[in-house]
Amino acid sequence: MIAVIVNVLAVVVGSALGMLFKKGIPERITQTLMMGLGLCTAYIGLSGTLKGDNTLVLIISIAGGVIIGEGLDLDDKLNRFAKKLEMRFQTQAGTVSLAEGFVTASLLFCVGAMTIVGSLQAGLSHDYEMLYTKSVLDFISSIIFASSLGFGVMLSAVFVLFFQGGIVLLSQGIAPFLTDVVIAKMICVGSLLIFALSLNILGIMKLKVLNFLPAIFLPIIVCPLLERIL
Repeated sequence: MIAVIVNVLAVVVGSALGMLFKKGIPERITQTLMMGLGLCTAYIGLSGTLKGDNTLVLIISIAGGVIIGEGLDLDDKLNRFAKKLEMRFQTQAGTVSLAEGFVTASLLFCVGAMTIVGSLQAGLSHDYEMLYTKSVLDFISSIIFASSLGFGVMLSAVFVLFFQGGIVLLSQGIAPFLTDVVIAKMICVGSLLIFALSLNILGIMKLKVLNFLPAIFLPIIVCPLLERIL
């Protein structure tokens, strides 16, 4: 878990620096910066998704993930949690809400390929290199995002702790099912969710990306089933 703790600290420290720098950045630059970050997020998501070679697994996983996510209404639950926090940390008029920063950063830091593979490596073989690398990237990203999205980005460190920590702790139990093919499909699904998140950042649409989150883990079930059927 040491690598997860390092990642959490990287987000907290980076966010603090971002909020500090925010005071000296004009609003028009902040808005344009967010658009640039949205485009970069779209590129990361698309490039990862296009590496997938089995569209059927992707479609079934997304469909099943949406059914589970909507049934649990994960987006609403996390947003309500963030809204309660927001009542304690009121933002200035005209600035982005704490909830938006929290949800956006939580998803960005937790649904990528490095999160999935790095957490599995940490849990299965105690190889922390990828999570340490991710910590450096998240440190830089949190500076940039916190300068635009504020305190919610720092709070996303809590989500990082539970999500990545959960994968690390569960990895031993699901190890027999984690073939290279399954992991590749999990990364493909996660990349598509990153692209969906970019649409929210760019203001193109407002998707409840959190309600898609269970889809990341469904290839563990879908891949073996399709192998038997097909």
